This record gives sequence, C-alpha cells and structure tokens, in this order.
Amino acid sequence: MQKDEALKILFVINPISGGKEKTDWEEQIRKYFKNSIHAIEIFLLSGTNDTTSILHYLETVKPNRVVAVGGDGTVKLLAEILVDKNLPLAIIPAGSANGMAKELDIPSDIDKALEIVVSGIEKSIDLICINEKELCIHLSDIGLNAMLVKAFEKSEKRGMWGYGQAIFKAMWHKQKMYVTVTTDNGSFRRRAFMVVIANARKYGTGGNINPEGDVADGVFEIVLLRKINLIEIMKALLTDKSFHPKRIEVLHTTKAEIKSLKRAYFQIDGEYKGKINTIKAEILPGVLKMMLPQP
Repeated sequence: MQKDEALKILFVINPISGGKEKTDWEEQIRKYFKNSIHAIEIFLLSGTNDTTSILHYLETVKPNRVVAVGGDGTVKLLAEILVDKNLPLAIIPAGSANGMAKELDIPSDIDKALEIVVSGIEKSIDLICINEKELCIHLSDIGLNAMLVKAFEKSEKRGMWGYGQAIFKAMWHKQKMYVTVTTDNGSFRRRAFMVVIANARKYGTGGNINPEGDVADGVFEIVLLRKINLIEIMKALLTDKSFHPKRIEVLHTTKAEIKSLKRAYFQIDGEYKGKINTIKAEILPGVLKMMLPQP
C-alpha cells in the first residue's frame, strides 16, 4: 500500500508496559495522526479476555495493519493472533525489554516508529512452534538465562539494576546440563549451561547470543553455551557484544528436540514457563507479516 493511501490502523496498547516511568502512548499517537488522512482505532489491553476482544476489533474495524504498543509480551500476543492472517504487524517499542523491536531495527523514538507504521515495508518473517502449542517470535532457552528470567520476575527492583542482581543470583546457582539435541543433521550429546532456541540474534538487553540469526531465512538456530565466566556473561547479556565463538556452538535446523537429563528452567520470549525435560521446536516459515524500516 502506498504512503499516500488512507489507512485504517488498530493500535493495541499495553498500559502497564515499561515499568514506573510511563509515556502517555495514546496521547502521542492521537497527536501524530491529528491532521492525517489515516484513521486510527485504539484498544487498551486489560489482561482479561484480550485475545477475544482483539479478534472482535479485527472483525469490526477491519484494519489495514495492527500495531503492538508494548514490549515483547504484547508483540507475542498479537503475533499469535495475526499468524497466517495476511495482516501486517508493526511495533512501537514501549516495554522494559524490546527484543523484537531491536532485532528489526525499530527505533525507540515514537515519531520515527510511527513513520514505519505508515510508510515502512512489509516483510514476512518466521516463527517457531514450541511443543506443538506455543509460538516463539524471538528467543527461548533452557538453563542459565531462564533461571535469570525467573529471578528477575521475582525481584522487586526493575531496570538494569534489577537485571544485574538477577544475573549475579543466576551465576551463583548455575549448573551445567546434560542434554541430547536432535536436529536435521542428527543427534548430539552435550554439556551446557544454556541451550537457546533462536529465531533472532539479540536478547532485549542487547546481548547478541546468535550472530548468524535471521528471522526470515526459513531456519532457526540451536545455540549451546558451553563455557562461561562472570565478566563475559555480563558483557554479553548487558551489551551488544557476542559470546566468544569458542564458548558457544551453533546448529542450524528446521526442527529440533532437546532432552535434558534433569528438569531445567525454561522461558519463551522472556516469560518463564517452569521446569521441563523435553522441548520440541519447528520452524514456521514466513507466517507473519511485519512492518519494517525502509532500506
């Protein structure tokens, strides 16, 4: 659709995204479109029957595109609704962790992000199906980082200070896992502190766990973190530096099964899911349309 054609845009806002310091996203969005030819509708997530309500909005409003105003959780919610619907999803980064927005080079400046909503390019990206029932848009893992996610969720401190404390706690209790990983190329037994199912490259903190990742290449990566030290884990998870290549192993595949000898901490897209023994993953190529910056 051309930039000068009138659009109907549905904004889905998570009003509790981003911690204590909040921006009035609705006010800024309405201000941006005040004298625009484009029509907008705004829906505020409540945490109760949101999926049903959004589906109703899609049916009644019939938007040309949908915008997630929130963090990775909001993006994931809408991705699960829009998969295979041929309706583009855009992002206004408004969470405490905006991993998918960073992955897609969506700017944190709201006006620049809104420009992409209106005049960006459409691109189909892959998702990963986890255990035949849940979608991963970004990064899932078992082991060290999932333990960190659990610790961060329980922490009273938010932001980077709370995240740093969670890292120290996770490092103190870290344990190597004995895992069997089955991919397109066979089965492998490994000892690792963390096994990542990666559709993307970076965590929301900027840590580049999967430098070879591409959300639109029809495959995903299994990344095994086999050696670590505290300084490197801090640099890798809190900056955009990659893990040392001698400390990780990367396997490219379209499907995988991961079995841990003992139950291990597990998270999907930043949401802790409990302890599990087995994970099955399969690529879903090109099932979600996204609005991305112009080249």
